[in-house]
Amino acid sequence: MNIIIVGCGRVGRTIVHQLEKEGHSITIIDKDPHALQSIAGSQNVMAIEGNGATFEMLREANVDDCDIMIAVTASDELNLYACLIAKNAGAPHTIARVRNPEYTNDVLKIKDELKLSMAINPEQTCARELSRLIKFPGAVEIDSFAKGVVDLIKVKIKQDSVLADRKVMDCASLFKEGLRICTVERNKECFIPNGSFEIKAGDIISIISESNAAARLFKNLGVINSKSRHVIILGGSKIAYYLAKSLSDTGIQVKIVESNLTRCEELAELLNNVVIIHGDAMNQELLVSEGIEHADAIVAMMDTDEENIIVSLFAKDVNPDAKIITEIDNLSFSIIDSLPLDSVIHPKHLTGQYIIQYVRAMQNSVGSNIETLYSICNDQAEALEFKAREESMAIGVPLAMLSLKPELQVVCIMRNGRIIIPTGKDSIELGDSVVIVTKHTGLFDLKDILK
Repeated sequence: MNIIIVGCGRVGRTIVHQLEKEGHSITIIDKDPHALQSIAGSQNVMAIEGNGATFEMLREANVDDCDIMIAVTASDELNLYACLIAKNAGAPHTIARVRNPEYTNDVLKIKDELKLSMAINPEQTCARELSRLIKFPGAVEIDSFAKGVVDLIKVKIKQDSVLADRKVMDCASLFKEGLRICTVERNKECFIPNGSFEIKAGDIISIISESNAAARLFKNLGVINSKSRHVIILGGSKIAYYLAKSLSDTGIQVKIVESNLTRCEELAELLNNVVIIHGDAMNQELLVSEGIEHADAIVAMMDTDEENIIVSLFAKDVNPDAKIITEIDNLSFSIIDSLPLDSVIHPKHLTGQYIIQYVRAMQNSVGSNIETLYSICNDQAEALEFKAREESMAIGVPLAMLSLKPELQVVCIMRNGRIIIPTGKDSIELGDSVVIVTKHTGLFDLKDILK
């Protein structure tokens, strides 16, 4: 597909990196020559310096020949205007990043008039993911398939876990509700385990399951603790607002600690059932006095990554049983992976992933059968959902009889609303949705899972 991206900040770079890897033809437009040079030097893209919200620049980028135009600059107004211009210049589909909460509802109401295919609010999107992690405290990360019916849940194995020192085949007797271990991360290396692979304490495993079943089973196995009831949010950003509102609406007690008095007053007006504390979240005495040691979950989302990391480590030391979530914007520091942080969330990366999923959905109309795709295990593997739309050698044959590619597993089949965690006796049938996990890239159809 031919894709034009206006804006090469962190969101733009995330989108370029993934879509270029999948073989799309990409043109990126930005006013900053240094940003363009950086991304063009590392990716096989066409870079155009200029204002992407003008007919001149968009025509230079061949907008009338593109499949999708994506506007992800720092300005909501510029993004919306660029999409409107692109649509009138011939782009069939447009996507805009819209951050201002005052615009979000209005944009959704007049999406058709704006000729937008998709509008995404990064803060709202991030808050939604944070809320899921808090409501499932033991999860490091959660990815969903089949419109939210099936989850791929990443958890860390503790020293006293009943899963520690067990072979994968022996774990099956504990998974009575239909779960499967899909990947294991150990010492920064990703494994797609066979039955004889042994789980160790400290491993991070990904398990696929029907959404409702995983929470019950993990609680019984002691892998996760109970649902969060008391949450402290450090920082009063837009994400904090959306998260606090979402949690308080479900009855969870929420406190926000924010250093800016004006912002505290704004939040107090917007959030009736949330306690707003005016103070420095880096002040240890303040955090202790506000009950950090008794909180079920603590979310660090202040202005800098350094502050978030430091306060998260402090919170973990004071309250080792709490769910600690740390916001990190800079993805380039590999040392973060070695720090004892529970869950790390990258808002800009997350926004990029949502946009990429929409692009893949569009691609289905031109030959790809990928419904959903996630990069997992620090981009060492992928989890893909395919739709079995046509006859092939992968259809109607027991999985044990298929010649599957190495380091690839069929981990879930959805058939007529029923979830199947398959064994070698099960087969893929026409109309099924199929989730596979693999270390191979460039799979576009179900038949690509075969050697």
